[in-house]
Amino acid sequence: MITGLFRDEPWEAYIVLTGDSFSSSTFAIELGKFQVETVQSVSGLQLEQDVVEVRQVSPTGELLVRKQPGARKSGEITITRGMDKSTAFTDWIKATLVNADLDAARQNITIALKDAKAQTVRRIHLSNAWASRWEGPSLGASESGPATEQVTITYEDITVE
Repeated sequence: MITGLFRDEPWEAYIVLTGDSFSSSTFAIELGKFQVETVQSVSGLQLEQDVVEVRQVSPTGELLVRKQPGARKSGEITITRGMDKSTAFTDWIKATLVNADLDAARQNITIALKDAKAQTVRRIHLSNAWASRWEGPSLGASESGPATEQVTITYEDITVE
């Protein structure tokens, strides 16, 4: 019988199975009240926080360095999607990049991870998001792939459920 590393418990006592990992290919993006269509990828999802270093001297004169959490950082994601006839996403991009109307452009975005039955299993919320960069498709007479656009979206806060 195989036992634990430090105790005489069976190794099965250390295993906690919670199911399969989520697939990275099954997801949906909601921008405000509408669904973003023809999305191929989302990159750059991260939650980051400043690290504050505090230096102090102890009563005995010894230097003490402590690190503690600081302010959360805002972030950016990049969405790559196939260009299509849908205008809702394009109109939202134009609100900031063309019309400079940041108040109208700030939207909450939800990225929903789906399981094999298309049920939402995890949500990632981006608050006060707006388009900060747009990159159009690479076009060529000898190309046979889809026309895609990349949109960089800046957000103020991220919450993972």
